[in-house]
Amino acid sequence: MKAPRVPVLVGDPEIAVDVTRASGSIHLAVDPRVVADPMAAAGELLDTSARAIGIVTDARVAPRALLQLARHAAATRAKVVLACLGARDEARETVDLASDLGIAGTTDLRPFAGALALVAAKADAPWNASLRALRASERARLERLRRADRASGRLVRADDGLMAWESGERTIVIGEPGAAEAALAALASAATGVAPGHARVEGVDQARVTEVLFGPPRALSDPASKAALSPFGLPLPLEELCSSPSRAASEAARIGFPVKISLASPDLRSWDHPDLSVDGVDSAARVRDVFRQIMAVATERRPDARLLGVHVTATTTALALLGVLAEPLGDGASVARISFADAHGIASRDGTSTILPLHADRLEQVLSRLAGSSLVLGAPSAQRKAALESIADVLLRLAAMLDVHRDEIASVELRPLALLLGGNVEVREACVTVGDVFVRRMDAGPARSVA
Repeated sequence: MKAPRVPVLVGDPEIAVDVTRASGSIHLAVDPRVVADPMAAAGELLDTSARAIGIVTDARVAPRALLQLARHAAATRAKVVLACLGARDEARETVDLASDLGIAGTTDLRPFAGALALVAAKADAPWNASLRALRASERARLERLRRADRASGRLVRADDGLMAWESGERTIVIGEPGAAEAALAALASAATGVAPGHARVEGVDQARVTEVLFGPPRALSDPASKAALSPFGLPLPLEELCSSPSRAASEAARIGFPVKISLASPDLRSWDHPDLSVDGVDSAARVRDVFRQIMAVATERRPDARLLGVHVTATTTALALLGVLAEPLGDGASVARISFADAHGIASRDGTSTILPLHADRLEQVLSRLAGSSLVLGAPSAQRKAALESIADVLLRLAAMLDVHRDEIASVELRPLALLLGGNVEVREACVTVGDVFVRRMDAGPARSVA
């Protein structure tokens, strides 16, 4: 009896031909279906009891659409394999987000076909298969995918030099070695992904947060942003907002020298104007001088800028500087862009995207996608564990804030989130952007009460 054809949704007839060709090379029978919107059609297909489907798109997929697909697949207990063939960076982001949601994703049709063949055959954790039948070089590359000591079938060489997965009497051809490795990597990465639920932080004074957020659409200043973050327990540095040179000198003496002096303004942020921040200030006289210099430069650079004064902050040593930009997706989830916030990381655009709330066990895999991941993951075991726990806690609290205030908040940016010695973190600067919800509520009638 022939195996049923695996449905594959595509948006272009030429891609359908390519899917058929790639699948035929490994003897996988597929049923390509050309539709206007493959992601929308996937929901309907999953409702027809399809237990394994493929989706091929040539453009970036919106995080919200991926989240809906992942939840639909989980509800119907179906497996989905996604191929994104668009621009390199956009395709990589789509595949990474899909993986974090439990959807195997690739950026090429050959590994897509291999992964789909394994999913359709209900192969049990094929990335854990025995590698004894392979060459030493192949074993070395595939060993990194293993998640358990128990072998799940075995990987062998099939006809024409292709790689296959065998278990009992079943043989599933995956593809040539490079494509097979990518297919197995996609399945292994998606195995620990899951569509997130809701993040919760107890004891938050929500009225206090809403009081800070209330107003027209705008980007809050760093002090106001931190006032909104503080009730959710995000780790903030020891600092004071000072509006005069004498106050700055007094607070610096109280905090303890050396200190960092940085401009406080919603219009001129330190991450865009690093010269408006001076670290290592070691005397009261120097604090007063730096205050005047920063205010003079800021006024000259943008005469209409709102200048609140300066932050006087305790100096801490950072092992790495991360940036987090998060936006609510609704129903408990948010999308977050995590990157390095140092000059080299910004220049190289070293970042990745994921879905919040993020399980702590998944965080290490997400961070490993960064080119500079060794700055966080290369530390000794105890310090690496502490760093991952600290970062995961910040992301959990951020996800909870975005969930509770998803109507009011358009985005939250933490930049930098400094990783300190010992594995602790602190939010050195933040920007909460408020949407137009309060304006719409006032236009619609009396504002709702805050619980």
